[in-house]
Amino acid sequence: MKLYFKRKKQTSDTFRLGLLLSMVGGFTDAYTFVTRGKVLANAQTGNIVFLGLRLVEKKWEKAFFYFLPILAYILGIIVAEYIRNEFKNSKIHWRQIIIIIEIIVLFICGFVPIGNLNVFVNISISFMCSLQVQAFRKTNGNISATTMCTGNLRSGTENLFYFIMKKDKNSGKNSLIYFGLIFFFIIGAITGSFFSEWIFEKAILVACVILLLVFIIMFREKI
Repeated sequence: MKLYFKRKKQTSDTFRLGLLLSMVGGFTDAYTFVTRGKVLANAQTGNIVFLGLRLVEKKWEKAFFYFLPILAYILGIIVAEYIRNEFKNSKIHWRQIIIIIEIIVLFICGFVPIGNLNVFVNISISFMCSLQVQAFRKTNGNISATTMCTGNLRSGTENLFYFIMKKDKNSGKNSLIYFGLIFFFIIGAITGSFFSEWIFEKAILVACVILLLVFIIMFREKI
């Protein structure tokens, strides 16, 4: 006789957490763009392109400037995996440890004056985003990202196609998940832009509050 076990959905995998984390992703991108030198620190594609261009131009110092956030992003992936392996059996879930680190990093950035230290903030936020993208890779069982939108846009559109063409209700639900993540990323970007224009470098503290809410929600059930 076959036995079937229903897998309990993880809190870290839920749609509501995905929306909050996407809001943080949009917020941090708008924050670094508005207050920290028009840099989009969440994803590294642009930095890799600029790194290549500066290397071709033999502008070594500027190339190094673009290499630093890439290095920080790589370091974040390594740190996230280390935490996952070392704390997977601890009383506090390893993803909550990631959230705590994110809050600390962003809190420190909120007290770094705008100016010459912008590069430090951008590197720190690149590190934070890599932690988040590595730790939170699914929403309701669907592979997704909360610090960028390109993959979500592709997956959302693909699921929308199958919903329209084949009347697949599951694809319809998945498309709503992906477009919901994108929508809240935009909400985060709008919010981040507003607060950045209002309270400047301290705006990032608002993202800390959202992450604190994520941390608290993750206590509500076994993760």
